Amino acid sequence: MYVITPAINGFRAVLCYNQATLERFLNVDIRSDCISLSTALRALKSALMAPALVMFAMAVPQAVAQEQALSAEFLQQYCLACHSDSNRTANVSVAQLDTTDVALHADVWEKILRKVRSSEMPPPGMPQPEPSVAAEFSSQLEQALDQAGAARPDPGRNTIHRLNRVEYSNAVRDLLAIELDSEDALPVDDTGYGFDNIADVLSVSPVLLERYISVARKVSRLAVGSQDVVPSQSTWQVPRRGRTERLRTQRISDDLPFASRGGMSVTHYFPLDAEYVITLDVRLQGFSEKQPHEIRLPIKAGLHTIGATFFASSAREEKTTPVVRRGASPYGARDSDKKKTAQLDIRLDGARLNLEELTLGDNQPQVVAIAIDGPYNVTSSGDTPSRQRIFVCQPATKADEEPCARDILSTLARRAYRRPVTNDDVSPLMGVYQRARLETEFEVGIQRALQAMLVSPHFLFRVERVPEGSVPGESHRVSDIDLASRLSFFLWSSIPDEELLLLAEQGRLHQADTLRQQVRRMVADPRSEALVQNFAGQWLFLRKVDTIEPDPERFETFDGSLRTAMKRETEMLFEEILREDLSVLNLLNSDHTYLNQQLAEHYEIPNVYGPQFRRVELTNPNRGGLLGHASILTVTSYANRTSVVQRGAWVLENLLGTPPPPPPPNVPELEAESDGGEKRSMREAMEIHRTNAICASCHARMDPIGFALENYDAIGRWRTMDGDDVIDASGKLPDGAEFNGPTDLRDLLVSEYRSEFVSTATEKLLTYALGRGLEYYDRPVVRAIMRESEADNFRLGDLINGVVESTPFLMRRTPTQ
Repeated sequence: MYVITPAINGFRAVLCYNQATLERFLNVDIRSDCISLSTALRALKSALMAPALVMFAMAVPQAVAQEQALSAEFLQQYCLACHSDSNRTANVSVAQLDTTDVALHADVWEKILRKVRSSEMPPPGMPQPEPSVAAEFSSQLEQALDQAGAARPDPGRNTIHRLNRVEYSNAVRDLLAIELDSEDALPVDDTGYGFDNIADVLSVSPVLLERYISVARKVSRLAVGSQDVVPSQSTWQVPRRGRTERLRTQRISDDLPFASRGGMSVTHYFPLDAEYVITLDVRLQGFSEKQPHEIRLPIKAGLHTIGATFFASSAREEKTTPVVRRGASPYGARDSDKKKTAQLDIRLDGARLNLEELTLGDNQPQVVAIAIDGPYNVTSSGDTPSRQRIFVCQPATKADEEPCARDILSTLARRAYRRPVTNDDVSPLMGVYQRARLETEFEVGIQRALQAMLVSPHFLFRVERVPEGSVPGESHRVSDIDLASRLSFFLWSSIPDEELLLLAEQGRLHQADTLRQQVRRMVADPRSEALVQNFAGQWLFLRKVDTIEPDPERFETFDGSLRTAMKRETEMLFEEILREDLSVLNLLNSDHTYLNQQLAEHYEIPNVYGPQFRRVELTNPNRGGLLGHASILTVTSYANRTSVVQRGAWVLENLLGTPPPPPPPNVPELEAESDGGEKRSMREAMEIHRTNAICASCHARMDPIGFALENYDAIGRWRTMDGDDVIDASGKLPDGAEFNGPTDLRDLLVSEYRSEFVSTATEKLLTYALGRGLEYYDRPVVRAIMRESEADNFRLGDLINGVVESTPFLMRRTPTQ
């Protein structure tokens, strides 16, 4: 089958074909799935192909078959002065570039394209082309590069990929139904190209391997239900508010009932059927006489509601020792005495009702901490989801034990290793089981083998196998088994599920319709929350929100719950775009957001009550999209003030894909005061800073963007004054674009820089999906994905499908050695 695929200008000059068939017909070594149309036509002419095929080639518009000649005059006039053989600025010379065959130096041409298109080159002070001339040159160069890339696609090659700590914990969850706190269990992974799933930086040290062994031991014991678990204590503290350390008295979780005050909600895993001591730390405020109060501990996923009554004048804490079954159980503790006016947010058909019917005393006791100790007096291992997944059989006699153990380990290894397993895979695990069984019980042998499985290289590393007969240096399609892992770690940060693995084993996963159906299913699955947490969390710097500590003297209202709300707002907007398959442009210009009461008050948005998040239509355009989110504004500020540079650099890097270079050494500090000791405004200080020639070129692009966001303070609140200075939020970019304030900047990004934003989003998505940095040969792929998604306004689902169906995702270069 021969296909010419539509492109943005007429047709893409590429012929896609059955490789073996076309090689035989043309008597040439094609060595890929696509060649340029001009190459194919020359081969067709010389080979005197069959009439039907010749007629097909003649039906292609003549303009498509002609390769456009790239203008050498542009390089001579605007580039050669700085990038000649004798003056190799940035070690780049254009003197020897062949404008008739960009494939020879595609890496250099891609750099030129990006610099010219972003108006970074020619630099200020040098002769500048007319915008139409630069646009024409960029368009011709892009078309030539895309033709060259399609003629000989290079999918690149990943190195062996260790699971990072999030992927490891998710794999344990999906394999064994054990929720593992990866942050506590494993060290932070190194990052590259903005993400922590980049194969090249995921190294392994002896210390890290010891941590994996320790985690595997703990997980395997919990999953099997080992009864020799040593009792331990888990403790949770109620969040405190502000620098005065005031306890939060309102209901802070949707897990708590509406009549709650001063309570908390936690999740705990009970490893065995046993006794557990639940200790409540209750703070008393000003009671001088005995008065009974009730504390309730509802176990939502368990069997009991535990009640305790104490006297305020004498008791400092209450202890109760219930017998509970294993499993994850959210606890809610609340003071239910009703003596003070409180607000409730009642959701009824989407409506919000304020009720002031509950009365609570002014100085009531509050639960400030919960501790759970145990297990004690173990009765059994219980019947948990983990045991159900592990023990697919139970031996009735000793003779049944070894066949049953093999069934158990084969079943687990297939999921853990993400492929069909052979006797060579299972035999080492059986050896571990057999040695342990000689000394102890059947289940302990299974536990030891499971521990070995969780530190096996087959589990810890993603290794893609090279098909037999592959030519070194050439490209091959990845197997369906490897494709299943690529897909699941991209969308779920975890191992393939049974449906995905079964399709791969049947050899059906690579089929176009099947692949698209699986992407839709996986995005709709709750496990795609990993794409929000891990992809968006790193692309948009949301993970850094957890570490910010604004100055408590300047920002008294900031606390841990506000930090969490800031982050959650942005996550929910991205999740909406993902789940509802909306345009990625909604990240910039959304006319609604997601708020709870605390964040709404932070934004001065009225009529939002309660701790739960809900969609809120915006009447203030300054809050629309990422540029109005407190998460972004706070993470790009200093602890005590805003940062024009950090905010501008964030927009350039994460939204426009043109990160500024690192600052040179010995950059002078801002001159915040004049020689006479008078305080300068931020704009005045930055203008003086830009007089330094070394700093001027980068700040000319960053500073105007940062100034447009100066109406937001360091924690994202709106302001019109910075101290005694009226904020001037106007700006002008080097290309002449002008704006005033965040709304103008947002509109400019959506209208004039939408291609740059979508390109950046696509690059980030492809980088994350591949687990490697993008190379020059990946740039045509990014542009092709953009073109395919443009017709439907760049829906996120189209970008994801474009990534999954791209050459780098479906193929791999065979190693040369």
